[in-house]
Amino acid sequence: MGSTVLSLRIDGELLDRLRSHAAKRGMSVQDYVARTLIREDFDERFKTAVDETEKFYGSRGAATDDHVRPSAGIA
Repeated sequence: MGSTVLSLRIDGELLDRLRSHAAKRGMSVQDYVARTLIREDFDERFKTAVDETEKFYGSRGAATDDHVRPSAGIA
């Protein structure tokens, strides 16, 4: 897998916040942004997989105490 350059124009205030978040994790801004995008992509794919699984097996109604819908923190 190769890499490609993505150029962004962002607000200075946002860049400062990104620098702060990245520094807390000992990361560069580029690595922090890339990880955030990768995580978001995973969350979307996971949610889609859960939704497709529920469609395949059918809905069992509202969640009960013994059934918790996996959400992985997805709102």
